[in-house]
Parts: sequence; structure tokens; C-alpha cells
Amino acid sequence: MWRIGWRDEAWSALDQEFDLIVIGGGITGAGIFAEACRKGFKTLLVEAKDFASGTSSRSSKLVHGGFRYLRNGQIKITYDSVRERERLLREERGLIHELGFLIARYQGDRLPMWALGLGLTLYDLIAFRWGHKYYQPERMLDLCPQLNPQDLEGGYRYFDALTDDARLVLKMIKTGVEFGGYALNYCPVQHILQMRHGQFVGIIIKDISPDGLERTCEVQSTAIINATGVWAEEVFSLALGEMIRKPKLRKLQGSHLVFSQEKLPLTRAVSIWHPEDKRPVFAFPWEGVTLVGTTDVDTNSRIRTDPQITGAEFEYLLDFIQYAFPGLNLSGKDVQSTFSGYRAVLDTGKSDPSKESREHILKYDAGLLTVAGGKLTTFRLMANQALRLLGKKMASFSPSNQIQEAGISPSIRLFARSEIDTRIGIRLIGRLGMDVQYMVDEIPNEEFRLIENSRTTFAELRWGAKAEGTMHLDDLLMRRVRLGITIPGGGLAIIQQIKEIVTEELHWDETRWQEELINYKQLLGNRYSVRF
Repeated sequence: MWRIGWRDEAWSALDQEFDLIVIGGGITGAGIFAEACRKGFKTLLVEAKDFASGTSSRSSKLVHGGFRYLRNGQIKITYDSVRERERLLREERGLIHELGFLIARYQGDRLPMWALGLGLTLYDLIAFRWGHKYYQPERMLDLCPQLNPQDLEGGYRYFDALTDDARLVLKMIKTGVEFGGYALNYCPVQHILQMRHGQFVGIIIKDISPDGLERTCEVQSTAIINATGVWAEEVFSLALGEMIRKPKLRKLQGSHLVFSQEKLPLTRAVSIWHPEDKRPVFAFPWEGVTLVGTTDVDTNSRIRTDPQITGAEFEYLLDFIQYAFPGLNLSGKDVQSTFSGYRAVLDTGKSDPSKESREHILKYDAGLLTVAGGKLTTFRLMANQALRLLGKKMASFSPSNQIQEAGISPSIRLFARSEIDTRIGIRLIGRLGMDVQYMVDEIPNEEFRLIENSRTTFAELRWGAKAEGTMHLDDLLMRRVRLGITIPGGGLAIIQQIKEIVTEELHWDETRWQEELINYKQLLGNRYSVRF
């Protein structure tokens, strides 16, 4: 889809007037882009860095209904999330997977066992399926032998879902492009243009990709959506003319620890209340490793694309692991990598940031609509609400193109390749969609094998370089595939094999490769490694 020369082709199309410009290439912007293009709107998406390089590659990877929100009385967001979770499980097989959860209760925990059962009953009723079950302490330990037996009073099993968040974003953007939209990464907005009577009518963007020659372009549009999350206020400052009212957002940081499956071997998610503050914290298997998270703390630091876990967060999550799984004797030296991300929530002034609502807000100002807050799970719901609101506010906001039919599933063609393992095939269809039909024709058979102990194949690595808009090495290793956090050393042990694939597909010379490698090593060391 995004092969050599794709940026020039996209830039050559920017002289037309669009129905909609979406600013922000995270899950909110990607969802809006996909839905708008499906509905026939001539749409452009621009992202200042790489697609999913912010919050949407650093989430907890859960497509969940928000069981803990019931405790805070947030019924609507739980209802919407559960219904969207069930839809995604049906429609995104291979990318969205059901995940079993064990929620354990210990003596002294705030929520009594009967309240847990009542909440999970409501949770299942919303989903129209019965999935939870109570277990005595002995049975809980049978299901998870590593669990701390001291003061364990029992617990419940229930089901949620998980995904690769960056791949979900990329799949939505690809969907929009397949329906005729244009999407550009590494194109920050320089200004939002405003006519004399106050209507926002377009943007000025700059190409900062390595091969973009820092070109700029003015793009006209009927409507603009600001879907930049924690960067929403920065986008407002780019609007020319009189100031507009900004939504009051609270910026929170969430961080995670990554362990190898050998160090923390779990077959399902385990959630308990942290002994320090009684917040729910979890550990679960993902992409061949075990993730532990998450924190939820206010941040006053400069908002950057690659945040770093703090020492306090590191110790907080390590305390959870040592309390929940004491027999494993895990320490900070056992942590393979870390990652952190920001989330923006509506600021209502609550003392505990975890009790702030995760519902989204829509704010319209003269052709500029801001979508903020919300959850990964509800991205499509937010997208459709945003498009309906623009339709109500702007009589001129209507689709220019005819609605296209979806393409034919590539599954038959993929599974005709008998040498491809069925599980790998389902994974590739889920992650790549229609691109699979080209991938199987262009990638050598021997590259459909797993890389070390990860769930990633060499074929995915090559395709990420060949046809997925990769501009930098970290685009490939942190987001197109997740080797940067899922294998020890972020893939440096196999860097020669990576080099051969990348330089062949992206036509990088030795100088460019060395520059990219130096930057990638610095990123790993400064933002993803254990530094405490």
C-alpha cells in the first residue's frame, strides 16, 4: 500500500479540496478516518510523527469493557465499551483476541466478594453472554500456581480482550486508504487556516520525513477534526485568528513493565488490588512476553512522543509483582523492558486520577471539531458520533464520493499456501487485512517463520519495511512489528538480519543505516530500558 514513492503520490493529491481533514494518527484519528472514507467523505489524515507513535502504541493493549468503571458508577462508558468489545471480537479475528482474567481478592481489599460477583454479573448481562465464575482459594491457585496464597480469599474468572494497539491503528488507516482517503505521517500542522468570518477552512502542513525536503502545502477542507489526544491544546494554538475555547483536559501517564514468559509465565491475565493504594493492577501474556501495568499518575512534564517510566512508577509496579507472585523472586533485574504513554481525560477535579471519567468529549468551533478522551475500545463509536455532529453543525458537510463495497477476504488465498501454519495465517489476516493477498506473493516462503521467541514472523518485518509507510527504524521495530519491546535488547541481537531486510526494501545506504541504528539504540536506552 505504502511502497517506494507513495509520499510523492499523496502530496500530488493535496491540491484538491477535501471534505474532511483529520489531525492525529492515533486510534481516535484512525477510526474517524476509516469511518469517514467508508461513508464517502474525501478525507485526509495527517500525523506529526509516525502513525500510532503516541498513546496508541503505548496503551495496556486491552480491548475491555472497563469493569473497574462500574465501581465508579460510570455505567454508560462500561455499556458502550462492552458492546464495542463484542463487535471487535467478531469483526477483527486475528487482531483482537479473547483474554481470560482472574481477579483475586485478598483479606483487607476494599471491594467485598459479593460486590465483585454483582459487578461481573452486570458486566456479562451487558455483553449478552455468561462468562464469569467464582473460585475458592484452592481452585484459584490451581489456575495460577504463581499467585500469592497468603490471605487469599478466592476470586473470579471473567473475559475481556486484547490487541496489538499499533497494528489496530495501522489497519484502520489502511482501511481508509483502501476507500480512497490519503494519510501522511511525519507531516506536522503548521497553522490552521481561518477565514475572515471565523470559519476554519484548512491547514498548512510540513513534510519532515527524511526524504521530504521539508516541503510545505496549504490544504483546503470543509471541516477539520482535532484528534490529537494530549496534544489537543497545542493544535488549538495553531489556529489563526481569535482564540477558541479549549476543553479542560487532565494529562495522565501510564507505564508498564515487560517480563519474558520464562520469568513470569502466565497463561491468562491476573488482576489484584495493589497493596499500597488498592488500585487494580494486572499482569497478562501478550506477543510472547508478559506485560505488567498500569500506573495512572498526573504528569506536569513536557508532553513528548516517547515518555519514560519514572522511578516511583517502576517501584510501584515491581511492588505489585513481588506481592502478587512472591514465589518467583522477581526483581528489577528481571525486567526486560519498559514503556510509558500519556492519556487525556476530562478534568473534573477529582483527587484520584483513576476516578476521572474515561468518556469522550466532542467540542465544535466553526468547522473545527475536537474529539478528546475516550478509550481504545470505543474508537468507532467516537468516530460515528463525530461525523454525525459535523453533519448537524455544517450544512455543507456531505460526502463527495460514492460509498464503496468492501474487498473480498484474502483468507482463501493465504491458506492455499499449505506451508503457512494456520495460526500464523489467522494472525496475518487479522493484522494485515487485504495486504495479505500481495504479501503471500512477494515474500519468500522461508520468511513465514517466527523471530526468536516472539510471535512475529520475518515476513511481517519485511512487509513493514516494504509497504507500510516506514520512515525510520523505530517505526518498523516499535510499531509495524513490536520487536523493540518483545525480544531482549529490542532486536539488537539480530540486527544484521534486520539490516539486510531494511536496506534492501527501503534502499538505505550504509550512512543512512548507521544514522538510524544510532538513533534507535539511543531510544531504547533512554526510553524503554531499565534505568533504576
